[in-house]
Amino acid sequence: MSTHQADPTNRARLRWRSRRGLLENDLILTRFLDAHELDLTDEEVDALTRLLDQSDNALMDLFLARTEPDGELNLPHVRALLARLRAA
Repeated sequence: MSTHQADPTNRARLRWRSRRGLLENDLILTRFLDAHELDLTDEEVDALTRLLDQSDNALMDLFLARTEPDGELNLPHVRALLARLRAA
């Protein structure tokens, strides 16, 4: 079974989805991926994908710790990745 990271098409798709309408989100995500893209586990890719499903404003609130993950986002691997994104 191949991992997400082994497929360059999937990595490119994830990077494309990380381009956001809010410049601040775009900068946070681009810098994070530049530094960590090749080291992400499949679980972290899943967490990032879940975060990318959020609207730009909701995502910015999560990045700035104005809100915490709830509902379908309230998962340990999402919280762990969010902590890494906040620290970046």
